Amino acid sequence: MLELREVRKHFAGIPAVDRVTFNVHPGEVTGYLGPNGSGKSTTMKMIAGLMEPTDGEILYRGQPVRSDLIGFKRVLGYVPEEAHLYPHLSGHEYLTLVSQLREIPAKVAGEKIDGLLRLLSLTGDRHSPISNYSKGMRQKILLAAALMHDPEVILLDEPFSGLDAATALILRSLIQELARRGKVILFSSHELETVERVSTRVIILHRGKVAADDSIASLRNLMALPTLEEIFVQLAVEEDMAAVSRGIAELIRRQDGSLEQGPAV
Repeated sequence: MLELREVRKHFAGIPAVDRVTFNVHPGEVTGYLGPNGSGKSTTMKMIAGLMEPTDGEILYRGQPVRSDLIGFKRVLGYVPEEAHLYPHLSGHEYLTLVSQLREIPAKVAGEKIDGLLRLLSLTGDRHSPISNYSKGMRQKILLAAALMHDPEVILLDEPFSGLDAATALILRSLIQELARRGKVILFSSHELETVERVSTRVIILHRGKVAADDSIASLRNLMALPTLEEIFVQLAVEEDMAAVSRGIAELIRRQDGSLEQGPAV
């Protein structure tokens, strides 16, 4: 089990993540939701060991991950929100580098890399530099790199970014398959329909705090709302969306200075 206890992160004294507490159990997909700036990616980076919490504890199997961060990273697969790849390497070279850093035996690594490239429809571009890859192709390389060592804990921060429809469907199915195999999966996405389809439960952040932590079915019953989108709007969206939309539409059609300004976004 992955566990966060009263985790906080401050930047210049301002809380980005504020006393966040939750558990993620093996075999479940936990959707991690919130508006931009709510602290989702910051939380992911703290779990991955890329950022030090200001306060609180992150534990795996009951032990603080900081007590053996290298050991924890050996069982962690992380897809970050932004792709930081070596553009001069080919997809095959990048995955080979990752396999060496993960100390995967060369023969096994070769089989995994060839198989992943084939299954992700990248075989034809395997020797092309990543600088020539589209956003979706780079995302596929990130996914392959995160999963090739068969991690126990999987952090997915906007994993569908740039993916074509077919690959997105495959990834959705893959997330569910990995959960069935006992993986611990924390999954952040703005695609609420996808989160609703694959998640066992959801955690909703608002201004760095946990606004909800429950199964989608329980939240529907509790709030008497039929969809995750409506629940998310109720708990985490402060703007009047219709008023903002009207304001933008009116602003872009303005021909002179006579029209009133719309509401601030």
